[in-house]
Amino acid sequence: MTANLQPPALLPTYTPFPFPLLRGERDRVFDPLGRSYWDFYGGHCVASTGHAHPLVAEAIAVQARELIFYSTAAELPVRSRAAKALLDFAESGRDAGMASIFFCNSGAEANENALKMACRLTGRHTFAAFQGGWHGRSTLALSVTDDPAITRPYEPLLAPCLRLPWNDVEALEAADFSGVAGVIMEPIQSMSGIRPASAPFMVKVREKTKAAGAMLIYDEVQTGMGRLGHPFAAGLHGVRPDMITSAKGLASGVPMGALLLSAEAAASVKPGDLGSTFGGGPLACAALLATLTVIRQEGLLQNVFEREREIREAVAGTCVTEVRGSGLLLGLVVPGRAKQLKAHLQDKHILVGGSGDPDALRLMPPLNLTRAAVDALAEAIRTFPAGDSK
Repeated sequence: MTANLQPPALLPTYTPFPFPLLRGERDRVFDPLGRSYWDFYGGHCVASTGHAHPLVAEAIAVQARELIFYSTAAELPVRSRAAKALLDFAESGRDAGMASIFFCNSGAEANENALKMACRLTGRHTFAAFQGGWHGRSTLALSVTDDPAITRPYEPLLAPCLRLPWNDVEALEAADFSGVAGVIMEPIQSMSGIRPASAPFMVKVREKTKAAGAMLIYDEVQTGMGRLGHPFAAGLHGVRPDMITSAKGLASGVPMGALLLSAEAAASVKPGDLGSTFGGGPLACAALLATLTVIRQEGLLQNVFEREREIREAVAGTCVTEVRGSGLLLGLVVPGRAKQLKAHLQDKHILVGGSGDPDALRLMPPLNLTRAAVDALAEAIRTFPAGDSK
């Protein structure tokens, strides 16, 4: 390292937009010059109720004036209400089969604890996961994540993981889960380019895990909280996992994660088995309660279905050759030109996400996305100039 090299005060993580953001309003964000951008990125699938929703902001402010924080050393009414409300929401659609909740701070922490619980419940210490899966940066979460760029430096620390092909029922049938503690899967793989699990695949995973006594963990960090138009993907196709992990849009941007457990999985959990100083803090719980209220009162699950239909209709016949995914977790496939389209959309003041698939862009907008935003996206895509792939 050069002796006189001065590192930045804030270490870089992702390459940021070429402009700062100052404020947000529903499905738009604004830079310091007052320019607005339609937000189809959602702060990476986080802004479930949009930006600065008045009800969410007021709930946080009211809670902050009452009690900003106390750990789980004390029972807090707001925490108990939040747990009950989230369980009710999970069960309000199809039967997800969840009975208890452990609150934490992020998706990685939720997945880490789910994998730890799988070890406790089975007495095994090997996991199974799928090619293209992405589950977080903590140690056990890295063990099941298929991203060599972030896993390779830590390989000696990672737990054994059986890696299986995605959506391959035959390979799944041949797999041996007899020594596996838990199988973790995303109902839709987001980071690898929006790759949904097929119904037969999901059913077969459940059959195999039950037969082998392995825990089935649904990583719903991105698919949960109404993003697919259902409370969670758990329960779809009659599949009830043993655990669900959630984060991202849980509290509309206030950091929060949750591990939801079935009654069978929760039955043997004792005090001290799980812990998190900041998990289930009063501000996050107040924001979660407000988020669920907004989803219910404003009919956001139905809005998800309507906006998905409009997006699919809007991009038909354009450079987009395929729309993957479901609800408002969608992948726009633009063979050979996704990177250029992303830059074009940004020039048109529309923010979208890239992915591990160089041909796919991701849409993860607020659940209260407006028709005006969809129209702006459609117009921008229609004005994308034809050209050769690069």
